This record gives sequence, structure tokens and C-alpha cells, in this order.
Amino acid sequence: MADDKTELNVDKMAEPKFALGVQVKSLDLPTNPVVVLLSILVALATLCIAYVAAEIVLPIVLALVLKLLFQPAMRLLEKLHFPRTLAALLLILFVFGAIVGIGGAISGPATEWAAKLPEGIPRLQERLKFLNEPVKALQTFLHQVDSFMQQGSVTSGGSGSTIAATLFAGTTHFAASFFETIVILFFLLVSGSTFLKRMVEILPNFKEKRQVVELSQDVEKNISAYLVTITVMNGAVGLATGIAMWLTGLGDPVLWGVAAFLLNYVPIMGPLLGVGIFLLAGLLVIDTLWLALLPAALYFAIHVAEGEIITPVLLARRFTLNPVLVIIALIFWFWMWGVPGAILAVPMLAIAKIVCDGIRPLAAIGHFLSGDE
Repeated sequence: MADDKTELNVDKMAEPKFALGVQVKSLDLPTNPVVVLLSILVALATLCIAYVAAEIVLPIVLALVLKLLFQPAMRLLEKLHFPRTLAALLLILFVFGAIVGIGGAISGPATEWAAKLPEGIPRLQERLKFLNEPVKALQTFLHQVDSFMQQGSVTSGGSGSTIAATLFAGTTHFAASFFETIVILFFLLVSGSTFLKRMVEILPNFKEKRQVVELSQDVEKNISAYLVTITVMNGAVGLATGIAMWLTGLGDPVLWGVAAFLLNYVPIMGPLLGVGIFLLAGLLVIDTLWLALLPAALYFAIHVAEGEIITPVLLARRFTLNPVLVIIALIFWFWMWGVPGAILAVPMLAIAKIVCDGIRPLAAIGHFLSGDE
């Protein structure tokens, strides 16, 4: 049975510090080379399982991240004397309802834009005449790569694989397991600190119990603070983008706002893709050339203001990750899990840094993951 001194009290926890480098009493871990080597082998085996069993692992990881995101709301509802089960159910229903509502709101405009695209291709070709040769070269290259992939699949006895199928493989796995994500998230929210309490109960002495509690609370609070801040800022980017697109005459502010909100979860690559989307949309429907470039320019300005000024100030410029490692993480997790992997890449990298900063033998890894402050 756990010591009474180790009893968890969420209400008395300090406010989030919005920092990855928070100093906590680090947990002593073995430094034996054999143990370290075995740990590396376990990590590699875990990655192999995550790749092979993506249909199972991806919803679990997403549910864990969403649990951290919803944790502040759960605490608020508990302070309002909502039962934990009811609070978890209300949060999931709210999120599910928001997804269904937004999906219904953007489905019509998205279909209309998809119908406009074939008719507007001649217009785009005329306005982008100077890009004809590079586009043809790119199309030829992609066609050759696609043909090579199909030949390789036939040779290996497969049914044929295309670039598009490879690109969205992880997304398909996630969509097929959406119900699993919701179920896991519900029980994670209901369980609260059950896993932490069980871990505290099996530790042999009070010092280790206290260290585990401090480290787990620090990780949860900082990641929750980070995820909530990033989500709020992405929502602000979506709102500002929707208004800007409406003012420039592009129309469908809900569609463009949702697109900007989702793209902002993928650092660097998402905003670049957004600039391309708004540039093509402007050229497709706006007659005057400089006005057609305005949607992309406004979106880029909004992203720069959010990414380079507002969000760093909110995070006190202490939440820094190595930009090279961010790019590598995006590429790696996109390869592992597709688009959902790219969205989860930075939160998972941030979680790894917080854990490493709190564990003395891993402090060097945490420092390596840091960027310039």
C-alpha cells in the first residue's frame, strides 16, 4: 500500500510553467552499459512494433496526447463537482460534436472548390505560363517514380502501390481506428491518476515514490500547457485566416479557417503547403493578379506573426526544440504513420524532451533536443 505522503492531490498542483527545462528532483536510473544497450534495443523494438502495428498503436498514442490536452478541462469540471465519468463523457461528446459539425460545415464548400478545379485548370495554366516547363518535368518525374513503384509491387507479388496510396497509408489506418481512439481516450480520462498511483505503490521507498510523482506531474502539466497554448493559437490563426479570406473575396471563411487551423499543427511543412493552397485558390477565382496574390500573402503574414512573435512570447521563449530535429521528426513520423504522424511528431518530441530534462542520466539528451533560446 502506498505511503500516505505520496497521495496525489491535483487541486494543489502548481500552475503550468510553460517550460521544457523545469528543474525537478531527477530520478536516478541505472547507467550500466549493458542496461543502456538493452534500453536502446527495446526502443528500436518499440519503433518496429509502432510501424508494423500502426492500426493499433497510432490511436493509442493519439488518445494519450488528447488526454494531456483535455486534462485542464477535466480538472475544471472536477472543481465544479462533476463526476469524472460524466466529465469525460461531456468532453468527448463536445469534441465529437465539434468534429461532426465542422465537417458538415466545410463539406459543401470543399465539394464546390473540387468542382471548380477542373474548370479552372486552363485559367491557371494561362496565369502560370512561366511554370509550364518545371511542371512538366515534375509530372514526368512523378510518373516515372509511380511506374517504378507499381513494377516493384508486381514483382514482389503485391497488388500495386501508388504514391498517393503510400502518402495516405497512415491516414487510412487512423480513420479506420477512430472509434478505438475515442474509447481509449474515454477510459484514460476516467482513470485519472490510476496508473501513477499503482506505480507509486510498487516502489520500495518514499524517496523514489516522491521523485516519480514530481516527474510525472511536471511532464503532464507542461505538456498540457503546451498543447492547450498551441491549440488556442492555431484556433486564432484559423479565425484570422478565415476573416482575411472573406475580406479578400475568396469566400468560404469556415473552410479556409479550418484548413489553416489544421495545417498549423505541422511546423514548417504545413504553412508552406498553406501558402501554396491559398496562392492557387486566389489565382483560380480572383481576376486582378495582385489581388489574387493577396490571400497567400495575408496567410503568410498571419503565420509569421503567430509563429515568430505571439507564440514564443506566450511560451516565454523557453519552449525551444532543435529545428533540425523537428524536421527529422516530421519526416520520420510521416513515413511511419502518414499525416497523423506528422501532426503528432512535435508533441512527441516535446514529451521526450520534458522526460529527459527530468531524469539525470538522460539530461544530455534533453539538452541535445533543445534549440537556441
